[in-house]
Formats: sequence, C-alpha cells, structure tokens
Amino acid sequence: MTQRTIRLTQIDGALPNLALMKLAHWHKSVGDEVVLTRQIERDLFEPTYDVVYGSAIFKFSQARLMRFQHQWPGAIVGGTGTPFVRTVEELIGGEYEHYDYSGYDVDYSIGFTQRGCRMATPKSPCRKFCVVPDKEGKPRPENTIADIWRGNPYPKKLHLLDNDFFGNPEWRERIAEIQDGKFRVCMSQGINVRLVNDEAASALASIQYRDTKFQERRLYTAWDNIGDEAVFFRGVDRLECAGVPPKHLMVYMLIGCDQSETWDRIWHRFNAMVARGVMPYPMVFDKQRKDLVAFQRWVITGLYRVVPWDKYRRETKSKESEDSFMRSALCGAA
Repeated sequence: MTQRTIRLTQIDGALPNLALMKLAHWHKSVGDEVVLTRQIERDLFEPTYDVVYGSAIFKFSQARLMRFQHQWPGAIVGGTGTPFVRTVEELIGGEYEHYDYSGYDVDYSIGFTQRGCRMATPKSPCRKFCVVPDKEGKPRPENTIADIWRGNPYPKKLHLLDNDFFGNPEWRERIAEIQDGKFRVCMSQGINVRLVNDEAASALASIQYRDTKFQERRLYTAWDNIGDEAVFFRGVDRLECAGVPPKHLMVYMLIGCDQSETWDRIWHRFNAMVARGVMPYPMVFDKQRKDLVAFQRWVITGLYRVVPWDKYRRETKSKESEDSFMRSALCGAA
C-alpha cells in the first residue's frame, strides 16, 4: 500500500480533538504519515498532502473556518462548528475507538463515558444553543473507564467530555470504576445540577473531582434560565448536604441568548450565586455585545471581588485601558 501524507487541522478548541485523534490513529495504522496542526494558512515549506482534514467545534469559529476552506478548498471538513454532518465513522468505516495522543502535550486521558442528553425533547429550550440533543439524541453508554484510560505509565487522570454523566444508564458502574481505580476526574462539560438526586450527589462527593488542571477541587454546572432558580439552588443544597461545598462549584451562566433578558435579570442570577458561595462563569452567546463581553472578563478574572462594576466600566473604555486596568487591579489585590 502506498504511503500517503495527511494533514489534520484543529480549527478551534483548547482541548485535544477526539475526531482528529481517531483519524490520526487510523491513518497511522494503515501506514500513512500524519501531520497534526492548528495552523490555518498554508506554510511556504509544507508538502503536498494527499488528504487534508479540518475540524471546528464552535459556531463562533466561522471566520477561521472560511479562511481554512479558502486555503484548502479540497479539505474534508466536519464538527459541530460547521454545517457539515459527515462523521469520522463514515470516513473510515464502522466503530473505531482508538486515539493517537502524539500531537498533544497532555498527560491525562480524555473521552466519553456516555453520549446524548436527557433534555433531548422537541420543545427543549436548550436546542437554541446546544447541539447535543439533535446530534446525539437520547443518552446511552459509550466507554468504560478502562476504555478511556491509556494505562501505565500515564497518571490516573481522566478528562471526561460527557454532557450528561448521570444520564448514562451505567453511571453507577462508571463511578465504581473511578473509585476503585482512585482516578482524578475533570468533568468540564458540567453536570446537570437540576437533575442531581441524593444518590448522584453522594457519588460525586465520593470521587476525586478536579478542575481542568487537575489541581483544585472543582465541579462544573450551569444556570442558564432565571426560571430555574429554585431547582438550581435545590441541587446546590443537595450537593452541599452530600459533602460538596458550594465553593467547589463553577457555574456556567449563559447570557445574551434570551431576547427577553435584562440587566436586572443578569444581576439577579449573578448576585444570587455570589451570595451562595458558588463561582459564576458568564458564557456570552452574542459576542457582538461588548457590554456582556466586558462583564464576562470582569467576572472570570475575579475582579468582581475587589472592583465595583461601575468603576470597572468607567475606566476600561478601550481594550488597551481594560488590559492596563486589569493588571493594576490584580496586582493591587495580590
């Protein structure tokens, strides 16, 4: 078989791209030479490739995607950030659960224990901003912990990409595997705190949950709609009773999506979370809303703890003044 040269392009996303990792493993298994890159433009000294792939996860990457397609007009493109529905399985045939990590400088193992979402109903409001219900449908098991972990000598650190860990009919088995193996686990895509019951809360308290750097104790969840306030805090209370303190929760806070949303409603959610001791993390739906982008930066940098919002906005009218203000404010708070 003639060796081919393959270009795999990660158009966006900070985490390793599983689709490209799967393609890399498959192509290497048949003897192809593989180049994995985040570079969009064609380099002057790049070879002529037999096949070029591009993967984009986020809708806001359209400009980078268009640049990539202009540079590589014959490329095979896919991912949730594109209008294309082609899957890796369609390209290489059948089920293939092997991944090549060589293009990524990470020591953890990454993957899914489940796919799908319990909220995948035709009238679910999350369909407006979440692709999982349409793409994956109802929840189903995907991999065991042994399937995901790369084994020795790699550390027992798992980055799970599950969108609904407890929607997995086999979640109890996965928890037992995490406990028995003494794994540290990052669930950065979040757990659905609205659906957490006492059993699930106790299960979370029993494992070594961590942040994306596997250092701090951290669980991720979301509060997107003001109408979910009661059920959201009921879940926070349930977790606390099980042994997960509110300070361990980072809460993704969707803003700028609901057309009826007002600043009063944004402030209500933000202040309620701060008062309860959880860590808000605003997620801006419309990046053209500069006021919301500034609010996001004010919150995720932690400046909200030391600098009033009005002062922050008054003294950060440009990107340069904002950066200068943040440096001085953070130094003063240190």
